[in-house]
Amino acid sequence: MRSVYAIAVLAVLSSCATQSQALAGSQPTATGVALARGRFDLNCPGATATVLSSDYIQPAVQGAWMNVGVNRLEYTIGVEGCGQRKTYVVICQEGSTTCFAANSQGGQ
Repeated sequence: MRSVYAIAVLAVLSSCATQSQALAGSQPTATGVALARGRFDLNCPGATATVLSSDYIQPAVQGAWMNVGVNRLEYTIGVEGCGQRKTYVVICQEGSTTCFAANSQGGQ
């Protein structure tokens, strides 16, 4: 019985490392997407970006035999320059090099 618990603990710990690695691996792409959008929105080519938070989001429906949906990597990124600041939520699909940057405040 102890071996079953040990295997379960190792599985959880290894998945955490994998999630952290996925977030770290996609962070430069997400930052670049937010920075490009921010530089355009702010009309400020010298703007800089800072990652404020990140989260690994699993599909809403999961089971022993199926997962419906994809894992997503979500970043909240602040872009600042030319006396202005904007915050973007960037969503990336795990295993993909494409990301989408959305305004975090309803398009304002």
